Amino acid sequence: MFFNSPSMEHTPKDPPTPSLPVDSDGKATVLRPFSAAPPHMRAFHLAWLSLFSCFFSTFSIPPLLPIIRDDLNLTDTDIANAGIASFVGSIFSRLAMGPACDLVGPRVASATLSLLTAPIVISASIVSSPRSFILLRFLIGFSLANFVASQFWMSSMFSGSIVGLANGVAAGWANVGSGVAQLVMPLIYSLITNLDVPSSTAWRMAFTLPALLQASTALLVLFYSQDKPEGNFTTAKTSKKNPNDRALEVILNGLKNYRGWILCLTYGYCFGVELTTENIIAEYFYDRFDLKIQVAGAVAASFGLANCFSRPAGGMISDEMGQRFGMRGRLWALWTVQTTAGLLCVLMGRVKSLWGSIVVMCGFSLFVQAASGLTFGVVPFVSKRSLGVISGMTGSGGTIGAVMTQLLLFSGSRFSTQRGISLMGLMMLVFTLPITFIYFPQWGGMFCGPSSFSASENGCYCILGHGPSNGFL
Repeated sequence: MFFNSPSMEHTPKDPPTPSLPVDSDGKATVLRPFSAAPPHMRAFHLAWLSLFSCFFSTFSIPPLLPIIRDDLNLTDTDIANAGIASFVGSIFSRLAMGPACDLVGPRVASATLSLLTAPIVISASIVSSPRSFILLRFLIGFSLANFVASQFWMSSMFSGSIVGLANGVAAGWANVGSGVAQLVMPLIYSLITNLDVPSSTAWRMAFTLPALLQASTALLVLFYSQDKPEGNFTTAKTSKKNPNDRALEVILNGLKNYRGWILCLTYGYCFGVELTTENIIAEYFYDRFDLKIQVAGAVAASFGLANCFSRPAGGMISDEMGQRFGMRGRLWALWTVQTTAGLLCVLMGRVKSLWGSIVVMCGFSLFVQAASGLTFGVVPFVSKRSLGVISGMTGSGGTIGAVMTQLLLFSGSRFSTQRGISLMGLMMLVFTLPITFIYFPQWGGMFCGPSSFSASENGCYCILGHGPSNGFL
């Protein structure tokens, strides 16, 4: 990574006193969203802003699809394949982002990816065929891997007692970018066309905004933040082993942990369903209820904008249930909320009125996004040593779920969109069940208490923060 110059990695010998209460590892024990004090809160704000820009870029295309499909002569199959391609790109990049964070830190990994993908966003101005449109969506999707860097970063900066809240708020505010894109991009397009610019040129010009936003936030992350409370990440200071050997050890340690695979699966049917919905919802309301593109975009925006409080609420619920009932509380809360989201998804596809669909969609958005926050209230406890790998596995599960859902239910004419939505809800109900198999020897699971296993016996189960005796769980 060419951004790691010696001057940028220098850590003062006598670091300033933290502006927030911290634990013995220097991690903040409180979250103050209206503060920008370094290093904890500055990292928090730059993390969510950078990821916000990536969500904005990725979902700046769906609200303009009714215009783009006519200009490029896209078929329904082309549109479906493009939606799948956007998620496939994210699968590979998220898998790579986890180990990258473990090895070079979230700051450099995040900024590098954003700067590499920003030019791809603006290249929408030269798209001229269905094939190039699909390729564009595939490449832009890589930027969503910054989600893994964001969650890793929050787990490095905040104590275990509030890590669910920190992860939830950072990811929730970032995910609002998808809703803002649904709302803003049609308005930008309309503004440009009002200047007597042809429609085929106007939608291309509109992509200048997300590209500039993504590049600028990446530079802020790179130059005005740090990886950990004590300074920036350096491989040389964290291990005397050959970096390649250490990378392999970290990756294998994460891949061997079955809890990571279960969370990968279940996250595919909360966040993956959310991604799929954001891809189809504007066009669904536009076509089924004959709305204007601006109105359809505004309705679709309400789904993504709910992330502002729904995903943070999921993280908050996870921490509260953890403090009251331990890991059992976190797991039961995740299963309950995600199951409720599945039921609402089934109902949304069966409602026939416009306002009924909007009301159910809003309720569905609250629960499915809260489930994502609850998932990452559990992730930091799976493996401290391979946190990036587990985060990458789980994050990739979200995009894999989106790909499978889009491919099975929303590609071609096998199902109507409304029937596909109901079937998507049934899939959520089924793939939420494996949560019941998650068990931690030192904390227990949904149906069993802890065994006599000591947390200190295996580094894979190290607690991130204080132990239960200090109010951690």
